[in-house]
Amino acid sequence: MIDLIPTAPLHNLDQLLASLALVAPLFDTLPGVVFFVKDAQARYALVNQTLVQRCGFKEKSQIVGLTAEEVFPARFGPLYTAQDRRVLADGRQLSDQLELHLYYGNQPIWCLTHKIALRDRHGAIIGLAGISRDLQILQTTHPAYQKLVEVDAYIREHFARPITLEQLTAIAGLSIAQLERHCKRIFQLTPRQMIHKARLGEASRLLQEDLSITEIALRCGYTDHSAFSRQFKALTGASPSEYRGSRKRI
Repeated sequence: MIDLIPTAPLHNLDQLLASLALVAPLFDTLPGVVFFVKDAQARYALVNQTLVQRCGFKEKSQIVGLTAEEVFPARFGPLYTAQDRRVLADGRQLSDQLELHLYYGNQPIWCLTHKIALRDRHGAIIGLAGISRDLQILQTTHPAYQKLVEVDAYIREHFARPITLEQLTAIAGLSIAQLERHCKRIFQLTPRQMIHKARLGEASRLLQEDLSITEIALRCGYTDHSAFSRQFKALTGASPSEYRGSRKRI
């Protein structure tokens, strides 16, 4: 893969944006990928058309200069901006973060988010760049594909119960290391992420019904309300009650 982020030391963010100007149209051809660059104040400096469309805008200029807090639904935007500011504060890279994104007028979308801090030639953080890539099944011709389909089907059918890696390896006839490697290759997720995705996907659906948070937690394989809430917020950026409120307003 060609690295489109320059590796030479940067003088400032404007230098990076100028260097990306010629290739920026390529990012608009990726319908399943949100791409963005933000400045040191977590404001969008460069976005692709996928992000524009999913957030209900027509022009990129309507987003540039705003933070995620000003772009996304009220219950979610501040949480996305807080994540940006953590990356900007300590420069820690965010990799393979499984997230459930809620866009204006769209169904929730599962994606993997990656963010990196951008530094100038003196090492000071001047912004961040990131992508959020829609999850999709890859490499259906992989020799282990059918075994992993059986693992995925088992998870989706039994997510309300405790599921162990030993159960999944028995189904696939693979070692734990092989299972982890093949799941990442085919589904882009670890087995544990696949379990979380199945449980929280069902939870996001049930939150649109008139059920208590505790009842939803139990139906989705969590032993208590607090464990469910912690995991839900870790993957969606919002508590179950916040998510429920946001869905009702869309």
